[in-house]
Amino acid sequence: MAHAATTTLPIIAITSGEPAGIGPDIILKALIEQAFPARLVVLADPDLLLDRANTLGLKVSFEHVQSARDAGKHQQGVIQVSPIRQAKKTVAGVLDLANSPYVLETLKQAGEGSLRGEFDAIVTPPVHKGILCDTGVHFSGHTEFFQAQCQSPHVVMMLATEAMKVALVTTHLPLKDVSVAITEESISLVVRALNKDLQIKFGIAQPKILVCGLNPHAGEDGHLGREEIDTIIPTLNKLRLEGIDLIGPLPADTLFTPKYLDEADCALAMYHDQGLPVLKYSGFGNAVNITLGLPIIRTSVDHGTAIDLAGTGKANSGSLKVAIQHAINMANNAKKFSK
Repeated sequence: MAHAATTTLPIIAITSGEPAGIGPDIILKALIEQAFPARLVVLADPDLLLDRANTLGLKVSFEHVQSARDAGKHQQGVIQVSPIRQAKKTVAGVLDLANSPYVLETLKQAGEGSLRGEFDAIVTPPVHKGILCDTGVHFSGHTEFFQAQCQSPHVVMMLATEAMKVALVTTHLPLKDVSVAITEESISLVVRALNKDLQIKFGIAQPKILVCGLNPHAGEDGHLGREEIDTIIPTLNKLRLEGIDLIGPLPADTLFTPKYLDEADCALAMYHDQGLPVLKYSGFGNAVNITLGLPIIRTSVDHGTAIDLAGTGKANSGSLKVAIQHAINMANNAKKFSK
């Protein structure tokens, strides 16, 4: 049973990711290398973590947690595990279709526990979409999985580093489809969700949001495209009437400079490769992927499963550490906001 002094600490669920990938490696490394001010519960097969620790030569001890409320404050080298069993023993670096249901079950239990209020946030190491889809279940990503589980009508993808936050109006679309997807409705849904979660989950009373134009030079007064004039500017003006502090649309080639970033809380890009290359250049390996617009808090790493690195000891746990710390901060802010 957790001591009374620890009960105010947030409870963070950490899923194990693709068991054949680096998910287990980075969980072990992160929780051994750093002490986090939270109660951390790893949803995983204990044998998977023990096998990987032995492969990596890591000294760690495990405590089984049957109920999230029984979790104690995280201590370096001690991993609290809520057991979920694999169908087959995992070999590091070797994908096995038989364990795909196990991966989905860790996500399911994390989401259900968060919706019930047992967890204050979820942190997700990477999964392998291909092997999950091979089970016959359409899995397009964590974001869509939790969106469906939470029955949320609209979610927003954000990546963040210590220095920068970038959210997206559109995400994984072919470039030729982006312009059609930039509508008054899509911009409004994203901006409202972004503004709300910056207030609740980041503790920013009056967020200041920079908005990219779609076209080069933000359309150059219509000479390089009319999306700014016809859609983006009128929509931003309506949103400003709701009290949302928006700057732009600004040319994306100058928005990502200290002149603007130092005076704002977040940048909103119109499409994936407009904003994320800048952020990943400045902080890859120490960035966090955050899903906004959900009734729960979910953060993730900024990289993939790296199957070839699993069990080698070469995986970097930096992004997972940042994702855990962001989840803790966001959970604490959300608690303060609800009081």
